[in-house]
Amino acid sequence: MQTEAPLPVKFFVGALFSNVARLEQSFALLEKSFSPIDLQSKDFPFDVTDYYISEMGAPIQRRIVSFERLHNPIDLFEAKLACNAIENSLAVDGKRHVNLDIGYMDYDKVVLASAKYGIHKVYLGSGIYADMALHYEKGRYIPYPWAFMDFKLDRYHATFLKIRGIYKKQLKALRQTETGSAA
Repeated sequence: MQTEAPLPVKFFVGALFSNVARLEQSFALLEKSFSPIDLQSKDFPFDVTDYYISEMGAPIQRRIVSFERLHNPIDLFEAKLACNAIENSLAVDGKRHVNLDIGYMDYDKVVLASAKYGIHKVYLGSGIYADMALHYEKGRYIPYPWAFMDFKLDRYHATFLKIRGIYKKQLKALRQTETGSAA
């Protein structure tokens, strides 16, 4: 059987933060690692758990950004390691002020990178797992039962639909370039 290369995917980061200056520093470092940011969401309250408050302080917000350059999906584990390094470089007294949840989007799903094992997660390498969070169906995103609590809410879905729109245009342009077609 002949195998096919996967379609490139669109990386995004769902950043949790309590310090806007550290968030902006993390975005500059993320752009160096992945490419310029092409979409930035509004800030959403992160109010589904108090798990991070002892480390990050309060209030905690989430902002989602996506990046211009498309990637091979296997690059996700290296991207998670890069995000972990950025988080650690911006920590103060060993406490993070940003938590960078990187993932990717393809036509059908939203996949997050995780350093934690779960029965539904697929091992990628270097201690990193792929965690399918959402799937696209009939114009909307539907969470899997194991998705993060805030991803189960529909508050990010409009942002993900915008990112998906950018991604679809990028794939169309890529196909036109590969076939030599004009737009």
